[in-house]
Amino acid sequence: MADYNPTLTAPYGANKKDRRVGRGSSSGRGSTAGRGNKGQQSRSGGKVYIGFEGGQMPLFRRIAQRGFSNFPFKKEYACFNVSDINAKYSDGETVDAKTLVEKGLLKGSNLTVKILADGEITKKLTFNVDKISAAAKAKIEKAGGTVNLISAEKKD
Repeated sequence: MADYNPTLTAPYGANKKDRRVGRGSSSGRGSTAGRGNKGQQSRSGGKVYIGFEGGQMPLFRRIAQRGFSNFPFKKEYACFNVSDINAKYSDGETVDAKTLVEKGLLKGSNLTVKILADGEITKKLTFNVDKISAAAKAKIEKAGGTVNLISAEKKD
């Protein structure tokens, strides 16, 4: 910004006028207004979705669905490593969904929390979480902490 200009202007070609269509034949964009002649796309409200085949049963509906989808049954966890917990918590504190939100690690307290074993933990903490890996539990108990698992029924 070597040369400062107090009256800011957009560079040439940055701002273009809208093309006004359907304003008479002498405008160059009159009559059909650039839509061509006849057909669904020339009409107002004439839109087709991806995969539309003119009213014929689309391919994606003709082919049978195969296999099993686990999507309706999937469970999402907010996963935290013991190194993340060790960095944010001080000795003697309790780690649960509420305190994770307060520390800025978790966005919503209604998520299920899982603790993983990556990193080291040196502080004696109490964990009240939904799930925990066996290696993480061993590390926490080795550091003098305790682990209490919360069941889904108690949380609701």
